[in-house]
Amino acid sequence: MESIADKRERLIKRLIEEGVLRKPEVINAMLKVPREEFVPPELRDHAYMDSPLPSLDGQTISAPHMVAMMCELLELRRGNNVLEVGAGTGYHAAVCAEIVAPLEVPESERGHVYAIERLKTLVDFASRNLQRCGYADRVTIIEGDGTLGYLEMAPFDQILVTAAAPRIPPPLKIQLKDGGRMVIPVGEAYSIQDLIVVERTGENFKEWTYGGCVFVPLCGKYGWSP
Repeated sequence: MESIADKRERLIKRLIEEGVLRKPEVINAMLKVPREEFVPPELRDHAYMDSPLPSLDGQTISAPHMVAMMCELLELRRGNNVLEVGAGTGYHAAVCAEIVAPLEVPESERGHVYAIERLKTLVDFASRNLQRCGYADRVTIIEGDGTLGYLEMAPFDQILVTAAAPRIPPPLKIQLKDGGRMVIPVGEAYSIQDLIVVERTGENFKEWTYGGCVFVPLCGKYGWSP
């Protein structure tokens, strides 16, 4: 019978063959992070299906191919300061942490991931998952309105948004570091959205669409009403 580890390796191999996964650091991170530990227990056996899965409070955990795609588009590097809007179950933050803050490098060279989540049930769930899997010192979960960003630790090298906004929240653009990059789905709630990549150069922002996607709505001051 195929083990969980075998299923993970088979999925990663397929994503490489399909051209979704290219960068060694992202491949390594996705091989290391146990997705089965970040889904509800009853869905553990489905952790390595390449599809979104239900989590808590009507939310979802993104499909592995989307996690891979967004991480590659962000161009994460060791030592980066990262903001994630929509912590969900903590899985995507853990993958980012494996890239920006690998344990094999000195602590002084590690980056950090700050992940904001508005739903208390998911804040608690993600925190427990990250603690259990050894990421609590590299990922900080904050309960709050992610559309406002996290000014206390700004600016950020990368900003990752895992819910669809009606438009790019202005605070997130302001908190993006010069030379930094943001990946965010933009479009109508519960419909096909555009995956937007934003690059900042000084006070100028270059934006382009990478393709279509479907995410749950981003709720908050600069998002949709809950």
